[in-house]
Amino acid sequence: MSRAERDASVPRGFVPQVLLVPAALGLALLVVPLLALVGRVEWSTLVADVTAPAALSALGLSLQTGLVATLLCVVLGVPIALCIARSGDRVAALLRAVVTVPLVLPPMVGGVALLFLFGRTGWLGPLLAEWGIRIPFSTPAVVLAQTFVALPFLVLAVEGSLRSVGVGYEQAAAALGAGRWRILLRITLPLAAPGLVAGVILCFARAIGEFGATALFAGNAPGTTQTMPLAIYTAFNGAGVSQGTAVALSLLLLATSVAVLLLVRAWRPGAAR
Repeated sequence: MSRAERDASVPRGFVPQVLLVPAALGLALLVVPLLALVGRVEWSTLVADVTAPAALSALGLSLQTGLVATLLCVVLGVPIALCIARSGDRVAALLRAVVTVPLVLPPMVGGVALLFLFGRTGWLGPLLAEWGIRIPFSTPAVVLAQTFVALPFLVLAVEGSLRSVGVGYEQAAAALGAGRWRILLRITLPLAAPGLVAGVILCFARAIGEFGATALFAGNAPGTTQTMPLAIYTAFNGAGVSQGTAVALSLLLLATSVAVLLLVRAWRPGAAR
């Protein structure tokens, strides 16, 4: 059966046609502002804008911290996802709720929370100061802020993938004498690979797009903590990179988001159908 025949055989339901009007308005609200952004791009100077020193600095910092934050999310998030997926319903619901909190919190609140934890008067700030470690308003602060907001994306994607594959293969491997680590590395993680890859992609995209928590916890110092979102914000407030560069960076972030959606779609189970 061809794809066209499969699409034709899918029931379309009985949605009232009048709902097409608010649906079209909602789609317009999502798409038209992005088209307006694309329309403001100076295509003749796009390459020069993106390769300006301030833009390259913000872009390079975003990519570097985003990659480190994504790696940190994998190291911390995969064990969390395993614990949630293999726990009972009540424990899993509690852990899932805790992991989801950064998704519903305003990013600024996350920045304040991190500042109260690692700041000079925070819970860990004085202890770290004794060791000569100062985290707020530094590049590591950017990584921590990105990790805080991006970690839930990886955990929820991996946990969903783990739950979908179940524990049948793991039990069979255990019955044949395989140890826990062998089961994890040879059975569990390969089966959860689509969710892991999707989670990593989403996590990286969220990390490089982080603004609020980074602004409060890490500051906006060019070359040290000024990522692409902060450079864009600074430009439209009359400082830092030019507005043309800010528009070009905005287009770059938009293109990254579209690429992320396409990659996630490609790795979803059944995406080829």
